[in-house]
Amino acid sequence: MDRVQGISLFIRVVETGSFSKAAKDLGITQPTATKFVAATEKRLGILLLHRSTRGVTPTEIGKIYYEKCKSIAREIEEADDLASLFQSKVRGKLTISSSIAFGRRVLTPTILEFMSHHPELEVNLNMDDRYINLVEQGVDLAIRMRRLPDSSLGSRLLGMNPWVLVATPTYLEKNPAPKNPGEINKHQALIYTTAQGDHRWNFTNANNQTEVVEVNGPFTSNNLGSILSAARNSMGLAVLPWYVAHQSIKDKLLKPLLEEWSLPAQEIHAVFSSPKHVPTKVSQCIDWLQTKFKGDWWKELPTSKLE
Repeated sequence: MDRVQGISLFIRVVETGSFSKAAKDLGITQPTATKFVAATEKRLGILLLHRSTRGVTPTEIGKIYYEKCKSIAREIEEADDLASLFQSKVRGKLTISSSIAFGRRVLTPTILEFMSHHPELEVNLNMDDRYINLVEQGVDLAIRMRRLPDSSLGSRLLGMNPWVLVATPTYLEKNPAPKNPGEINKHQALIYTTAQGDHRWNFTNANNQTEVVEVNGPFTSNNLGSILSAARNSMGLAVLPWYVAHQSIKDKLLKPLLEEWSLPAQEIHAVFSSPKHVPTKVSQCIDWLQTKFKGDWWKELPTSKLE
């Protein structure tokens, strides 16, 4: 039994006037309680309790010792309450990593809304299209696309990121829209080089039939914003995430094509350094994000001038 437990035991012995009652309250045996108090008296070189057939009462110095123990117990309880309060509140600094396009268009307004509910939270949002080492970079939470490899990192699925084939009405006036994936190779393609197979676009229809199309075109980029700009400049067909293309489609600057066919959707994952010890600020942020990626979530994004 450690000192803190011993303090609790001594307090209960004095307050109950009984070793057996105090031991029962603390879930230990009476001999253990008796031996511990006797050992404390021996260590201090003083008698703390009078023992008699009628019960146990504190000596004069025992009363002083009891009051001090009560004071220490109150301070320990206050410290525990403070720690629990800190852990239950979303506070401190939260470092988040995201890809550039997703971070600008989706994560920024979502995290700013989350922060409005937690005024004691500070967020450092880092946007980079390269994968980073969470531990080395001091990142609390990373948002990553695609199926995750097995690792020691913790993760939670947030939702899905669907993609769409688009072109401008101007481009389609000169180049009739493809009626099926096989006709895409007649068109100029604007190729995003980090997803959807680069030069191989995969389509699936409602009957689960698949078609893989080899594409070529005048412009490739590893940046979704650049592919969006090229598409809006009527340079060809582009495959874009719905969250990137939605505003332009809504404004009739782009037109979705082959809507009876779907492109592979990406899984959106929240990734954190340890699955065993997740700080409240991280778990609460993940819970918040999970509420934001349901259904056609990209339609709920605020209007952005970044598109």
